[in-house]
Amino acid sequence: MYKGAEKAAGGLQAGRPRRLLVIPLPDGKMVIISLYFKWGELTSKLMDESTLFSLLVDLHKGGERQGPGGSEQTLMALKLSGINPASRLAVADIGCGTGASTRVLAENLVNAHITAVDLFPEFLQVLADSACAVGYSDRVSPLAGSMESLPFDDQSLDLIWSEGAIYNMGFGKGVEAWRRLLRPGGVLAVSEITWLRPDPPDQIRQYWEAEYAEIGTAAEKIAVLEGAGYDLLGHFILPPSCWIENYYQPTEARIDDFLQRHADQPQAQQLIEMERQEAAMYEKWQSVYGYGFYVARKRQVNLRGEK
Repeated sequence: MYKGAEKAAGGLQAGRPRRLLVIPLPDGKMVIISLYFKWGELTSKLMDESTLFSLLVDLHKGGERQGPGGSEQTLMALKLSGINPASRLAVADIGCGTGASTRVLAENLVNAHITAVDLFPEFLQVLADSACAVGYSDRVSPLAGSMESLPFDDQSLDLIWSEGAIYNMGFGKGVEAWRRLLRPGGVLAVSEITWLRPDPPDQIRQYWEAEYAEIGTAAEKIAVLEGAGYDLLGHFILPPSCWIENYYQPTEARIDDFLQRHADQPQAQQLIEMERQEAAMYEKWQSVYGYGFYVARKRQVNLRGEK
């Protein structure tokens, strides 16, 4: 398990304020990761950052998903892309976790090679084992690393996929940075936290704006994409089932075993309290915020005249 040290604060995903951790990789390089929890409460209870990191991975590596989403929604976004499923494609699935979206892409893009990128080697091992078991390990390459320092050449990818992860960089910075990696006409498909109404109640609006300044309506997200040099192909909102049935309920089902494994660590119970608070917050405000899935094509020349 990597050792981490807290570096900075800011951001939010699914209700969790962000801390950046510096993690040394085995080759001596360093990456920065974001973790999303109510750190003010956690640190006031003196939870050690490396302990939190270890507990987070242990809780979530057994899950099919490490955030909201669904196979049906992945397929919907893939259909919006207009990509020929028989084409030979270079694909990157960024922030892939244990590979829920990677698996759907590999099953449907039969001639694609997919580089599955995540910071957590434990998650990637689950993905690799799954790929081997179902027979597509020759078309999926796990890669441990940061989404802010991807090793791909400019204009080398046909499709960039990222479900519930681009917030680590920030939506605007992410779509700007990844554009250069796409070939002309290449496609970007990302899901991102989104207001579902233009007038959210003050309580939840102030909370989110303090924690993740880039939260916005679908129209605002689309404007960011268009300004960064993309043409929208389509977008939709993930239904509550992607959060509750696909993510929060499976996480809850793993909690008893998790707490038994860590019965000697009071920090484990603190972590579970945060998980449950997050789920309760979404259940209360699910009509106000959710994930938007945005699919866009790289424009030949962006609005600033850059290729």
